[in-house]
Amino acid sequence: IRNRLQQCNNSMEKTMVSIDLNKNTSHGGKSKARLPYLFSSIKLAVLVVLCLQNSLFTVLRRYSQGVLKETYSKHEVLLIGEVIKIVYSIYQISHVLPDNQTLHVRLNYLFQKSWKMFFLAVLYGGMNILSFVALRNIGAGVFTIFAQCKILTTATFSTLLLGRKYSAGKWRALIGLMLGVLMFSEPIWNNAKSFETETEGNQMLGTAAVIIEVTLSGFASIYFEKVIKTDQEQLGIWERNFQLALGSFPIYLMFMLHSGGGDVGYFGGWSIVAVALSILGAAGGLLVALSIKHGDSILKTLATTGAIILSSILDYFFLGGPLSAIMIIAGAQVVINICNYTFDPTPTVESVVPPKGDPERI
Repeated sequence: IRNRLQQCNNSMEKTMVSIDLNKNTSHGGKSKARLPYLFSSIKLAVLVVLCLQNSLFTVLRRYSQGVLKETYSKHEVLLIGEVIKIVYSIYQISHVLPDNQTLHVRLNYLFQKSWKMFFLAVLYGGMNILSFVALRNIGAGVFTIFAQCKILTTATFSTLLLGRKYSAGKWRALIGLMLGVLMFSEPIWNNAKSFETETEGNQMLGTAAVIIEVTLSGFASIYFEKVIKTDQEQLGIWERNFQLALGSFPIYLMFMLHSGGGDVGYFGGWSIVAVALSILGAAGGLLVALSIKHGDSILKTLATTGAIILSSILDYFFLGGPLSAIMIIAGAQVVINICNYTFDPTPTVESVVPPKGDPERI
């Protein structure tokens, strides 16, 4: 009897231990399950905010130049936007300085290490020049059709440079997204005038320029992401934004000097709307960096694509822009494909691992 009682006690202790282990495992599983959900929530929030910023920027720019007929130089707006980014980035950097280092010393260090961001700024400047060359030699319709290939070039360079492997569902979503945007922009390219140019241009030169511009766009997006996430220096988001804005400033200054300040001279024709556009443009640059930090370059592309739909809807209700039945169907297809890509449960495989080191400063 004594032996039987001892065996019962041992079995009861084992049962209680197993119950405790199951509880701990279940709680741990729930906490681990919350992490992907939280990460998806952050990605979704960044996607929505970036989409809203792009939409508001597009509609406000159309209102400024299409309705108010303001004559300020767009290069000046972009230049002031870079100044705003520099000032705001310095403000953020001042709050996360390393120990025993002054702001002046830190900014000097960032300037000396900024050649990677300067290279990216040169790429962006070259893309602007190529867009100008393309639109002088081919019509807006042809340019719009080729421009939608930025979605696929970004995904392709993501595979080549970052070693990502996307699921078949995500590739289908990206192709459907590209076709949906192309269908949505049908009023631009589906008419005879859209394929005409103001001057007798070189079709071969214009087509080559837009193809190179689209390719560079995909490369620049993935290059920026690669520097932010895998660079050995492990600089923070605001430090990279400071470097990029510092490299972009002389390029936009050169564009502004080349255009002579537009029709009304340097910094002429400015208004409250122009100031708001500069602020929104600066915010867009900062949000792009955040979208890459919390997601990837494809997330930024999705936000930009969604902004095309939202801005067109706002343009229709407030500025009398076009909105046909085909555009509505295409817009629904774009939204569905964005959701298909964002909420695809298949994990994206990456072969490039970020370097280990101190936690990255936000």
